[in-house]
Amino acid sequence: MEPAGAPPPSCAPAREAEEPPGSPALPAERPRDGEPARKAREEAAAVERSRGRGPAGRAARSAGRRGPEERGARAGRRPRVTVDSSKAKTSLEALKISLRQLRWREFPFGRRLPCDIYWHGVSFHDNYIFSGQVNKFPGMTEMVRKVMLSRAVRTMQDLFPVEYNFYPRSWILPEEFPLFVAEVRMMKESDPSWKPTFIVKPDGGCQGDGIYLIKDPSDVRLAGSLQSRPAVVQEYICKPLLVDKLKFDIRLYVLLKSLEPLEIYIAKDGLSRFCTEPYQEPTLKNLHQVFMHLTNYSLNIHSGNFIHSDNVNTGSKRTFSSILCRLSSRGADVKKVWSDIISLVIKTIIALTPELKVYYQSDIPAGKPGPTCFQILGFDILLMKNLKPMLLEVNANPSMRIEHEQELSPGVFENVPSPVDEEVKVAVIRDTLRLVDPHKKKRKDTQSQTSEHVSETREDLLDAGPAGGPEYETSKNPEAALPSLCLKQVFPKYAKQFNYLRLVDRVAALFIRFLGVKGTTKLGPTGFRTFIRNCKLSNSNFSMASVDILYIDITRRWNSMGFDHKESGMCLQAFVEAFFCLAQKKYKSLPLHEQVASLIDFCEYHLAALDEKRLLCGRGVVERRGAAVTCPTDGLEVTPALHAPLLNRTAAAGKLADCRSHRYPAAVSPGAGRD
Repeated sequence: MEPAGAPPPSCAPAREAEEPPGSPALPAERPRDGEPARKAREEAAAVERSRGRGPAGRAARSAGRRGPEERGARAGRRPRVTVDSSKAKTSLEALKISLRQLRWREFPFGRRLPCDIYWHGVSFHDNYIFSGQVNKFPGMTEMVRKVMLSRAVRTMQDLFPVEYNFYPRSWILPEEFPLFVAEVRMMKESDPSWKPTFIVKPDGGCQGDGIYLIKDPSDVRLAGSLQSRPAVVQEYICKPLLVDKLKFDIRLYVLLKSLEPLEIYIAKDGLSRFCTEPYQEPTLKNLHQVFMHLTNYSLNIHSGNFIHSDNVNTGSKRTFSSILCRLSSRGADVKKVWSDIISLVIKTIIALTPELKVYYQSDIPAGKPGPTCFQILGFDILLMKNLKPMLLEVNANPSMRIEHEQELSPGVFENVPSPVDEEVKVAVIRDTLRLVDPHKKKRKDTQSQTSEHVSETREDLLDAGPAGGPEYETSKNPEAALPSLCLKQVFPKYAKQFNYLRLVDRVAALFIRFLGVKGTTKLGPTGFRTFIRNCKLSNSNFSMASVDILYIDITRRWNSMGFDHKESGMCLQAFVEAFFCLAQKKYKSLPLHEQVASLIDFCEYHLAALDEKRLLCGRGVVERRGAAVTCPTDGLEVTPALHAPLLNRTAAAGKLADCRSHRYPAAVSPGAGRD
């Protein structure tokens, strides 16, 4: 077997394309030397075949000697999965180990021919690809930044405040600085004993860059570059769970395998990253002590107290499972901790998916060639003293390095393997590849056909009686030597408990429907008016002039605080705000989530009726055209088949009944009904 990344032989690809695997070599063609000689050769070949000699006879005898399993194995020989790792960057070493374990083929310098999988280190746009699978979603890097994540979660907190109480109270700077000052003053007046601490995080920051703690809004560094680099200020969690008197956070790896349908997996183990100084609640004296308050690995590794350990249970970086074992020994309900973490992850991704779908249809429009996407996300979670998980942030490009730098002498560093990182990260990458294996379905079909063939042959052998030949065995499963998957599916497994939260997802579907031009992410005024008109939302109390005013006011405000000025129009978040405003006007006496759900039902009902009307009208036109077509031979009338797009819209009729009977299930904890 050739090593991963080895270049193919120069003639092998062409040969594989021309001949099925296992076929005999084709003889070189000899020059023609006259008709009599050709006839003589054909007669000699016929005699050889009748006697079982010659190349054809030898091939037939060889095929007869081979058992059915061997013949099936040769016929079912398949090419290995190909992976382009030229853009993998820091995850390259863990990826190489995973590919060796899977026996897949790596192309470390890229490939002219398409690969099955492209592994990017940073962004979806690292390469221009038109097929296969890529390990990044378009727009994910933008969506999980501090500001966008806070906005997405806040929208869900407006709808479901209890379900989304796992994210600290947040304000976006500089636009919400006056609101931040006013709310803090009001809370202090209502509760004089409240002495909060706040943490300021730059929007595009990573690895702890630019993070600092404050006790009062006046301490925010407004003189800096807030206009060019916005930030999020959050209420600081002052009572975290401590282990060995140290604060720590959890890095969990989450695989978003698909957006439509939504498919989420969570790694069964993660990393626990510790501070390097004993924790004390924040005071004016210790606010600046980052090794006490910030758990970022990239900061604490520079502390003199940082401990590199080969043991997963000790050191400044440990496995999450070791923490759970320790909590379990103290009598903590570890199953509830996991259940709450699963709930947090699913709810966070539900908050992110509406905007991701807009980005996706922009970069990969329906009907155009493009790759399918998956992505590994890094969730940073903090356990409070009462074991409640709190979301700190989501990383689109979590570090997959499996080594760390060690200073041998002043200024001289060496990369040293990290067993803790390798144990967790290699398993996550390897099992992600196993889940997205493009040949998996083909392999299952081949194995099922081979097993049927083998069972039939065994029955024939049993009927014939015992024989001295070898036993027949089915082909070995290539994954048999690998450990069980470290990734656990949580959605759609728990979809019934969480589908009622996906209201903004349905609003985004309305938004995408009226975008009009493929490849855009913003809705123009004409598209917004068409949405209002088709959904029957205008009336005597809400004229089209009022519609235009609503569009202009909301769009202008969102564009003034947005960072994407490449195209004008209404972004999804602005459309969601306008939709909420319309829902509050139409259904005044209901809670917000019921108002929004009712308006979604109302819009979907009218759009389904409109689709059905267009379907019937289109069918009538086709039938009228078909009535005029007659058979020229016998005069019989011929009705042509309906146009394919009309057949694709036949589901619209059933949408009416669905809208009438649509209901939302009550909230159930994710632990209910678990295996």
